[in-house]
Amino acid sequence: MSSSIKIESVVKEKNRMGECPVWEERENALVYVDINSQKVCRWSPVTNEVQSVSVDARVGSVALRQGGGYVIALGTRFAFLDWDTQAVTTILELEQDKPNNRFNDGKVDPKGRFFAGTMAEETAPGVRARRQGALYTLFPDHSVIKQLDQLDISNGLDWSLDHRTFFHIDSLSYAVHAFSYDVHTGKIGRHLLYHLEKEEQMPDGMCIDAEGKLWVACIDGGRVIRIDPETGKRIQTVRLPTPRITSCCFGGKDYSEMYVTSAYDGLDEATLAKEPHAGEIFKVSRFYFFLSVHQT
Repeated sequence: MSSSIKIESVVKEKNRMGECPVWEERENALVYVDINSQKVCRWSPVTNEVQSVSVDARVGSVALRQGGGYVIALGTRFAFLDWDTQAVTTILELEQDKPNNRFNDGKVDPKGRFFAGTMAEETAPGVRARRQGALYTLFPDHSVIKQLDQLDISNGLDWSLDHRTFFHIDSLSYAVHAFSYDVHTGKIGRHLLYHLEKEEQMPDGMCIDAEGKLWVACIDGGRVIRIDPETGKRIQTVRLPTPRITSCCFGGKDYSEMYVTSAYDGLDEATLAKEPHAGEIFKVSRFYFFLSVHQT
């Protein structure tokens, strides 16, 4: 890790399960979700204030809309969120035959399609039905297709800079997979890219930098790792001051900062007492910048 990298906690308001950060240029703000608190949140680095909208189910992901507002994946449905009125308008309900499922991570592709995946909730600590999840694509005309099925925890996702490769994490595989990608149709096909080491723990959210390298958040590993998709090798590790690191994105001026979310759910009282930064959001600066995010 470069000694020039600076890490600071910027959002002190604790998140039970902070996830899916995305930078919104229009508002000069970081948008993210707290899944287990059923909130979509927006933090301003200018005022240092967090605003939030409560929704009626666990919300796994949020993405920007070109005309303003957001598209969200909550429960097992896609919906629009109007920030000003706090109105949530359902687009489509999925997986009604799987009442224990919910949406998890999601992101918009280079053509404005919203990809989001599902997972089964735990029925007891560490216990969940296997291979109940799927990955879906919501098109601008509101049609939906299923891209992958029999997933455990559909999680981090992003696209290569040339838009020819789609990267995806199914957390319980402890791996990042790469897929050939047709940006015109949104269709995908697959191979293993990187298998996490034991100390890195489980992969969660993911983003890509301006050099086409992947950054993967390692939940319970207390770090984000940088992977070269060309070689499948880890080339950098950035350790954060709390273990449950959940996701990351680039933002700020010129996208020169990486924002990293974390969680405190899943930590017992004894561990929480030793982890004062659990659930906070961190800013990592003085290294790579990225491009503006895609919108639906």
